[in-house]
Amino acid sequence: MASSPRVVVLAGGVGGSKFTLGVRESLARRGAPEATVVVNTGDDLWLSGVRLQPDVDSILYALAGVNDTERGWGRAGDTERVNHELQQWGTGWPWFTLGDLDLGTHLARTGWLRDGLTPTAVLERLAQRWPLGVRMLPMTDTEVDTHVRVAGGDVLHFQEWWTRHRAQLTPEAFLNPGMDAARPAPGVVEAIAAADVVLVAPSNPVVSIGPILAVPGLGDALAATSARIVGVSPIIGGAVVRGMADVCLTAIGVATSAEAVAGHYGSRREGGLLDAWLLAEEDAALAPVVDALGMRARVAPLWMRDVAASAAIVDAALDAAAA
Repeated sequence: MASSPRVVVLAGGVGGSKFTLGVRESLARRGAPEATVVVNTGDDLWLSGVRLQPDVDSILYALAGVNDTERGWGRAGDTERVNHELQQWGTGWPWFTLGDLDLGTHLARTGWLRDGLTPTAVLERLAQRWPLGVRMLPMTDTEVDTHVRVAGGDVLHFQEWWTRHRAQLTPEAFLNPGMDAARPAPGVVEAIAAADVVLVAPSNPVVSIGPILAVPGLGDALAATSARIVGVSPIIGGAVVRGMADVCLTAIGVATSAEAVAGHYGSRREGGLLDAWLLAEEDAALAPVVDALGMRARVAPLWMRDVAASAAIVDAALDAAAA
């Protein structure tokens, strides 16, 4: 593998945004080309007449250095006057906060969409505001918002299940209406084909990475690429790092463990996704189990406490790809 690899990242959520910061730092040190980040859009939704893309915006704001690191979402120093006014009118979701600066992003996006721009073109415009240091692409231009069928048969938008109910309602299935007709966004397949390495961020395997892999044609592109595909475990010491990914994994019959998630993705040799899998130091004993799955196991510190730590994880993943 070249010392200046062409890298594609599959990412979503807070874990994806922290990892992407590390990717940018690691590649900048190597003098490598900017990475292409393929972002989950399954979290997207319409609310109060505007289009929200939570995972896109989390990564966009993190790269721009304007994200709220305390809450893990939204803009730093934001206010909520408009959100309060919307609640007085009885519109929107009172449990789903829209910050004023954040709402400006949503309004710009919605206006461009209504003018006829695609989500890919909209994201390109949004990215022009700040020097991001990576190329961001949505996984698809098709609306494939994630829904959750819970025990009893009710179907909720993912954001209602996740944010309002804190994943306390037992999920029976995760659905993406419209996925059968979806196609990878322009540039996604080409980036994967030209890549030296594809990195699977330590994002939620079910609702962040899962929708990306479900886009028809995207899995074929990953199977066909000559790039090495390396995943980073979102499980450390048998526990999720953030959020309720364990509830999502349980719903699809996958244990909350690093080797179980590796098995969920599968080895490329066996028709799955991965060439290599990065385990946390706390899970080093699982390396032989992962090797037996048909992928190369590597062990590294996986806590993304700051950009330097995230970059070190990316370095380890790139080393695994080069081995």
